[in-house]
Amino acid sequence: MIRKLKSGGYRIYSIHKDPKTNKRKNLGTFDSMEKAKKHEQEIQYFKRH
Repeated sequence: MIRKLKSGGYRIYSIHKDPKTNKRKNLGTFDSMEKAKKHEQEIQYFKRH
C-alpha cells in the first residue's frame, strides 16, 4: 500500500496491521511514485520466492 506524504514523498505500508500496535508497518519512504512502485514489486517478489 503506497500513500503520499505531506512532505511530497511516498511511503510503502504493510497490507496487514500489526496486532500489537494496530498500525501498519513502514516498509520504506521514497521520493517518487515510480521508485515506490518498483520497491513494492521487489517486496512482493521476495515474499513469494
